[in-house]
Amino acid sequence: MYMNQTVKKVLWGLIGLLVVVSLLGLILAFLPTPPKTNHVDVSPEEAAQLRQHFTGPHNQFTTSDGVTLFLRRWNPDSIDPSKKGIAVLIFHGITAHSGAYAMAGEPIAAGGYTTFGLDYRGHGLSDGNRGDSPSKDRWIADLAESVRYVKSLGFPKVVILGHSMGVASAILAANAVPDEIAGLILLSGAYEGRKGLNKPPTFFEKTKILASSIFRPSYPAIEYYREGMTVSKDPLFTYHYTLRFVSMLNVRELRLPKTLNVPVLVGAGDKDELFEVAKVREFYDLVPGNRKEFLVMKNTTHAKIPVESWNQLVLWLNKTFLQK
Repeated sequence: MYMNQTVKKVLWGLIGLLVVVSLLGLILAFLPTPPKTNHVDVSPEEAAQLRQHFTGPHNQFTTSDGVTLFLRRWNPDSIDPSKKGIAVLIFHGITAHSGAYAMAGEPIAAGGYTTFGLDYRGHGLSDGNRGDSPSKDRWIADLAESVRYVKSLGFPKVVILGHSMGVASAILAANAVPDEIAGLILLSGAYEGRKGLNKPPTFFEKTKILASSIFRPSYPAIEYYREGMTVSKDPLFTYHYTLRFVSMLNVRELRLPKTLNVPVLVGAGDKDELFEVAKVREFYDLVPGNRKEFLVMKNTTHAKIPVESWNQLVLWLNKTFLQK
């Protein structure tokens, strides 16, 4: 009898503790956090409305799970027969969307190559919960399906251009559909960034993010911010992310398939504030095969790449893909 009473007390104590922890977690999950960027991201509904009213050149397609993804498009003024079957597909960096890559799309299209910029799920004018992805597998499927969609438009050769986080996206796509891509351009990415760029979250911030991920996993509880960064006023930028999005990739484990046999160009800005040229070179050294080149882009920061650097990419495309 005494043992039964003791067991009951322990069980009730554990239940009480669980209730208290759950209540504290709920409070932390819904406790407002003072913003650092003061940026208001658009909602999925607002993104859909803006997409419907977008009048510039673009395409959109429906993924295998029924989500609409948006592709901005830059067309050459005239079609060079030797380039008409080649398309460049841009995978953007974190916080950004395809509109920020007019700096790339315009000069590449001026060089004669039809260029597309994908808005990831939950970014820009694409559907999806902002700053979120249901899973890593779904993220990879989106990337692979975007490559296949561009090919279906009449471009048998698709060259992926990944910038910053887009480098990780390009690697994932290359592993998922290695036979569907014609080449890779990987810019401003490395396995290790400059030291001291990001201030680590406090214990309270970590606890709050964890609580939010448990009680409302689709809520973007993590604000992307680092000291000195420029916060765009463009509402299509995304500065808030879910924990499952930012934790779905272990960047240090990302590798291109050893059997990949396509030309690869790796580029680093000489003034990149996030990645040292030497670290990008270390990433380049791990690219398999001998069909690769390394480019140091002059007067180039992480996000500001001058037209001269894009013209260098056009020259690389010309010498790599045009029949002689």
